[in-house]
Amino acid sequence: MIDYSKVLSGTVVDTPKSGIRKFFDLMNTMQDVVGLTVGEPDFQTPWHIREAGIESLERGKTYYTANAGLSALREEINTYLTRKFNISYDPAKEIIVTVGGSEAIDIAFRAVIEAGDEVIVPTPSFVCYAPLVRMAGGVPVILETKFEDRFKIDPEALKAAITPRTKMLVLPYPNNPTGAIMTREELSEIAKILENTNILVLSDEIYAEMTYTGTHCSIASLEGMWERTIVASGFSKAYAMTGWRLGYLCAPAPLCEQMLKIHQYGIMSSPTTSQFAAIEALKNGDTDIQMMVEEYNRRRRYIYNGLRSIGIEAFEPEGAFYIFPKIGVYGMSGEEFCNRLLYEYKCAIVPGNAFGQGGDGFARISYAYSIKHITQALERIEAFVKTL
Repeated sequence: MIDYSKVLSGTVVDTPKSGIRKFFDLMNTMQDVVGLTVGEPDFQTPWHIREAGIESLERGKTYYTANAGLSALREEINTYLTRKFNISYDPAKEIIVTVGGSEAIDIAFRAVIEAGDEVIVPTPSFVCYAPLVRMAGGVPVILETKFEDRFKIDPEALKAAITPRTKMLVLPYPNNPTGAIMTREELSEIAKILENTNILVLSDEIYAEMTYTGTHCSIASLEGMWERTIVASGFSKAYAMTGWRLGYLCAPAPLCEQMLKIHQYGIMSSPTTSQFAAIEALKNGDTDIQMMVEEYNRRRRYIYNGLRSIGIEAFEPEGAFYIFPKIGVYGMSGEEFCNRLLYEYKCAIVPGNAFGQGGDGFARISYAYSIKHITQALERIEAFVKTL
């Protein structure tokens, strides 16, 4: 008999499963559960985008594309980024179309991290960063952000986290799970710290279109930052294209050249049908984004005011589609609060510690759901809180 403990990677075995999926999977084993767990738009992919994908199939466009993606799509990505965020890339050498934003993040880490390199990861943040850093042989250095700072990076804390081994800073804004953003002025403070270093930035901008108090600023647009920034993004959130599994990364050519090797050997090319749909999304999807963001904004205000009326403290989220309320005041861990809410009142939210240090005592609530759904969840949360 084979001893699997002798053959499996210790790094992978020691990596915990996603706390987000844990509560989602639990919820699906129960009846009559109202869940606000998953960050997936409740909108269907707009019809004209689906139609472009269907047409590509009807025309027999089922072949591999270039490893980096269709040239027409890379050109549209550059056009989009230039007009929206004032950053520009050479479509032939500085853009790679990936299998979701997650692959973009993974190959960015693997292309630059060597054994023992340190990557600064602000938390609370999306669950993938620290595990992927470890799997690439790196060391995640946790930079805890705080509620009183609206979960933004504190420049002095960042300075203190930098060592001679620091290779990269992850910049996860707009932020999942907190709804925090970083303004141009705040990013400028980060840029000053990084100038005259060889520290790279991985800027995860998947929620860039969902900024409610102004326009998203990419750190790559700041003076001196383009050359050290890898931008990772995709189509899942802005265009409600989660199942199409399509993302992209943009970076200076010397970085892209190496990341493309990993993509070539591991993936070959991203789904062809999805790429044709994405061209249509970028060309004609602005009104779809506007409609969806307006609705998210309405839900954002509704859930914020609803939690406040219950007596639960949270800051009003400025980006993405999550709110991160304080629940530690009820004398239990976030895990216990969320477990009891699920089993006793059949309402599922995600404990904040699923998103790293600084998350305990909080919970992530997604408002990528209808007002009716959110209302039902708020009623159950209120009923539970009244018993505490």
